[in-house]
Amino acid sequence: MMLYDLIVYNGRIVSPGHVSDLSTWVGISGGKIVCVHSGPAPVDQARRVIDARGAYVTPGGIDTHVHLEQLQVAPEDDTGDTFYSGTRSAVAGGTTTIIAFANQQRHDDSLLPLVKEYHRRAEKRGTFCDYGFHMILTKPTKTILDEELPILVREEGITSIKVYMTYEARRINDRDMLEIMIRTRRLGMTLMIHAENDDMVQLVIDSLRDHDLGEPFHHAIARIPLAEDEATNRAICLSNLISTPILIVHVSSAVSMARIRQAQDDLHPIFAETCPQYLLMLADALVTGSHGGCACSHDSHSSVKEALDEAALHGTVESRFEGAKAVCSPPPRESPADLAAVWRGMANGTVTTFSSDHCPSCFDHPKGKKKGLTDGVVDFRKIPNGLAGVETRMPLLMTYGVEKSRIPIQRFVEVCCTQPARLYGLQHKKGSIAPGLDADLVIWYPEGEIQETITNDRLHHDIDHTVFEGKEVTNWPRYTILRGEVAWDREGAGVVGPKGEFVKRIQGDLARRGDAETTLERIARLGAQGKA
Repeated sequence: MMLYDLIVYNGRIVSPGHVSDLSTWVGISGGKIVCVHSGPAPVDQARRVIDARGAYVTPGGIDTHVHLEQLQVAPEDDTGDTFYSGTRSAVAGGTTTIIAFANQQRHDDSLLPLVKEYHRRAEKRGTFCDYGFHMILTKPTKTILDEELPILVREEGITSIKVYMTYEARRINDRDMLEIMIRTRRLGMTLMIHAENDDMVQLVIDSLRDHDLGEPFHHAIARIPLAEDEATNRAICLSNLISTPILIVHVSSAVSMARIRQAQDDLHPIFAETCPQYLLMLADALVTGSHGGCACSHDSHSSVKEALDEAALHGTVESRFEGAKAVCSPPPRESPADLAAVWRGMANGTVTTFSSDHCPSCFDHPKGKKKGLTDGVVDFRKIPNGLAGVETRMPLLMTYGVEKSRIPIQRFVEVCCTQPARLYGLQHKKGSIAPGLDADLVIWYPEGEIQETITNDRLHHDIDHTVFEGKEVTNWPRYTILRGEVAWDREGAGVVGPKGEFVKRIQGDLARRGDAETTLERIARLGAQGKA
């Protein structure tokens, strides 16, 4: 009699607080983990067994910042990934769950039809990993805030919102931000904030335009760290007024990271996300088009700036435009001190979740990145923002974080798996290797067994480039297991599926609502006392 569909044995099972010895094995049945035991594995009682060969076995990765098929791009103009190709790429990199964005545009008066449309897009060809949705709010009407958000939480299992402090088509003002915070606190939703001061950014962009400076590298000058720093501080102040948790997404600057750490030390529920590009790339990538090297070869910030300014002025227009591949917001920073600060935040616990911000466009396409190159004239403002990164996210952090001893493997699991689950309401299904949870696992290679170079032709997205082209990696998922079934077999069938499902989420247990009485609650209490 077969008791298990799958047994994984001879591996080091990783949780945020523990790494097992090789005697621990995982039993899986019906798509769920049914046991995690020590001792001889009963391999004769399983339909399939996988020998982990002494390597790490981690929970399936959760990438909580993925842009796929967003509605603001007309289908005929979209050169990015579909749900089909994006999730295919995800499982090949060890990610078993993504959370993508359902985008409200200014003319949308209701969120509910949008959710239905995003379900249709995801289900059209299927997905290779499980998925959920965040809702991007750009027009927070009273009807949406008071009537539709509760429906999203209660009926749709959508328990997170993203708002922007920049971009003309998306940004919201501070009063609307406060109104959203009041509702997210009440409903137990997670609020994500893209923090950049738009007026500061637009002033610098106007000055660059006046001086005919439109190269891809000038995008890094336009979206200066100071704009992120101011907006981060403002978002934290707004959050403190309402006493509601917020997540600052894609943190890239030293000052922002320090401000978030200060808020955390003061016991405010402020969380931070960062991405591979802010650990591994500097602004020279906007000259070279890849993770590149010139900035890293200089010791001082001033010499970096001089080298970049010089490089951005030379070469052909076409060669300089290669930097468009690395245009994203916030951009990779000029100063190595910013990169070092993000690594410190990763190591010391300031960073809560590690995401890809996968938002790619093809490069060699007139409606892709080359929208910014017309008749030999470059305009960085027209270059679509975003990078491809859902597949390389976990291998890069395993290589440059764990195997280069910047972070322990337990911290890797925290930021890639467990804390994303707890922050976004997936803790009842995902994020840990424990009985009763979905059997989502990643089986890595033993350390030192592989060393390879990332090349775009080996990745599984539908994009014609990767900014990590040429980057060396020393590990990669050998198997990705989704709900007990192999979704990625690097030594055999490759990507298997699609077998993904939509996951309804609950209130996250990491982002607890503030217990302190808010100013508004104090006013209500005083008002009630005055009427008594």
